[in-house]
This record gives sequence, C-alpha cells and structure tokens, in this order.
Amino acid sequence: MSPSLSGYDEEKASGYDASAARTMALRLRTIELLALKPGDAVLDAGCGTGLSLPLLMAAVGLSGRIIAVESSPAMMRLARSRAAAAGWSNVQLLGTVLENANWFPPVDAVLFNYTHDLLRSRAALDRVRSQVRAGARVAAAGIKHPPRWLDPFRWYRRFKSADCYRNPEGLDAPWSLLAEDVPGLKVESTLLGSGFIAWGRYPE
Repeated sequence: MSPSLSGYDEEKASGYDASAARTMALRLRTIELLALKPGDAVLDAGCGTGLSLPLLMAAVGLSGRIIAVESSPAMMRLARSRAAAAGWSNVQLLGTVLENANWFPPVDAVLFNYTHDLLRSRAALDRVRSQVRAGARVAAAGIKHPPRWLDPFRWYRRFKSADCYRNPEGLDAPWSLLAEDVPGLKVESTLLGSGFIAWGRYPE
C-alpha cells in the first residue's frame, strides 16, 4: 500500500465508527434477521472496525464462534483492539481479502453489512459459499441507487457514499450476485430507497 493510500486508510478507519452511527439501527435489524442462537458460528464479512462484534457476541455467546474478515489494515487493527479489550477468545480475526480467506469448520450464518465491493465480487461470494453449512442464513445491508424518479437525489447519494466502495458497478441491485447463490432471497428497500436489506438461506 502506498503512503497516500495508507494515510487514507488510517483516516477512514479513525472516522468509521462515527460515520456508521447513523445506520446502527439497520445493522441491528440485519443481524436480527440472521436468527443467531448460542453456539452458532457466524462470519462477519468485511468487519471494518468490529462494530458488529459485540452484537454478534451477544447472540452466539461464548459457546459460539465469530470469524471476522477485513482487508484494511487500519480497520483490522481497530477490530483487534476491540476484541482484545473485551477478552473474547472465540473471535477469529482474519486480516485478508475475503477472496483468500479460510476458516473451519463451516459457519451457520453470514453477515454482509455495508460491504458493496464484496457483494459485487463473484470470487468473494464463491469463497463464502464454499465454507458455509447447508442451509446457512445470510443477511446483507448496504447502499443502492434510489429510484430513477429521484434522479437528483440519486446523484447526491452517489457523491455522499463514494468512499463506501471502490467500484460503483451494481448499485441498482447490489444483491443480484448473492441472489444467484441464495434462492428466494428477500430484499427490502430502506432509507427512502437509497439503501436495502436482503436476507435468506443458502440451499440445503
């Protein structure tokens, strides 16, 4: 990573928790849709600074297992600090791109919270699909383009959220690749059509 990109990574990580506060209610609802129970194993794909870790831990308990994957070194450093401060021994933190991540045994549930680039990566989704249990639950939340009739807001939303993704491809339906893996994926618009929640189960 070049010095300029490293600086950007540090700046983005330091301000992430504050910027994510406005969508905390959506994060909570997305995690609730996973229907986690004590003892479950869950993947937090693109865990950022680890904001979801306390919520996932409250659901799976110390008998469960959390695998958190994050490619940003600055974000992962904050996630590791959060886990260490809490003393969680059942959290596995993987600082790598999701396309290369490995964990075992397979997980019971997968969370994609505001991870547009991962949802648009066929390789990342294939890696996840290969390491989930049959019938595993999945839930995703993120940004999307508002309806066409809201074109002025559409461009404003794209400008405001430009640092949330590397590639704007697929913003009309960010969940479309996930839907190929999850038959019957349910999708609900949020934030006046500028966001979404999607959930379902991988095939048995």
